[in-house]
Amino acid sequence: MVEVVKYGSEHKAAWDAFVASSRNGTFLLHRDYMEYHADRFTDHSLLFYRKDLLIALLPANEVGQEVHSHGGLTYGGIISDSRMKASVMLEVFEAMKVYFKDQGFRRMLYKAIPHIYHQVPAEEDLYALFRYNARLYRRDVSSVVELLQAVGYDRDRRWRLSRISNAGIELRQSDDFSTFMEMERALLMEKYNKLPVHTAAEMMHLAASFPEQIKLYGAYEAGEMHAGIIIYETKTVAHCQYTASTAYGRSISALDALTDYLITKAYPHKKYFDFGISTEQQGQHLNKGLVRNKESYGARTVVHDFYELQF
Repeated sequence: MVEVVKYGSEHKAAWDAFVASSRNGTFLLHRDYMEYHADRFTDHSLLFYRKDLLIALLPANEVGQEVHSHGGLTYGGIISDSRMKASVMLEVFEAMKVYFKDQGFRRMLYKAIPHIYHQVPAEEDLYALFRYNARLYRRDVSSVVELLQAVGYDRDRRWRLSRISNAGIELRQSDDFSTFMEMERALLMEKYNKLPVHTAAEMMHLAASFPEQIKLYGAYEAGEMHAGIIIYETKTVAHCQYTASTAYGRSISALDALTDYLITKAYPHKKYFDFGISTEQQGQHLNKGLVRNKESYGARTVVHDFYELQF
């Protein structure tokens, strides 16, 4: 039998230790990251025990009669270690369904952890979702370069980069998150009339809390930042969390140069370089211009799936 325990602050050490030793957890699933915006979410995360041994975690929050896994994170499905087996995952899902149903919830919106973040295969949850008749309601397209077997840049991308190779742009890691986030804010307001998910203060707080995982790289000319990319670094992936440039930066292709620097100089040792998603409207609309730009660097599609599970 699998025992379900609701997360409380007394479980923080056990939670973080399990994530650190898991096969599919990343720093986003540590409590210090999950709780930077705790005021916006009502947490209802779970720990699963079998024979008194912690075998799995579920980062989750509640919204009315719904459970989200997790509304404040990019992904947040079941976290497990290398001991997890397919039959045990079915037991975990059965216990989870019974628990949430008894608590009065009607359904869960489940974000699967994309396989590129797995250190070893960890898709028992996808099988369990199928077995419990979960419905795939959203599928995002994320563009990923497999760095150890890279497809390579297309001809136009190589030509563009050759034109800026001697442009005098300085490419380096930076700690000026404030300047970058203002650049990001201005760009998002101009293009989409929306704000970044994180404020500058939140981003600086997270970067200070996770200095080995959250890094800012900038493209500078005459000491001024004209493009930047915030990288979320996990054991297998360098993920572009935020990307922005100034109007002048776009005129000198500063972001092109910086992206090439990250792929070829900063992160060639990683398994994957993830540009992030190019889909909108719950995956129903593909931004063809955006995805084409990412694919010009040799990126190809990894899907990010979202399921509805009825209780």
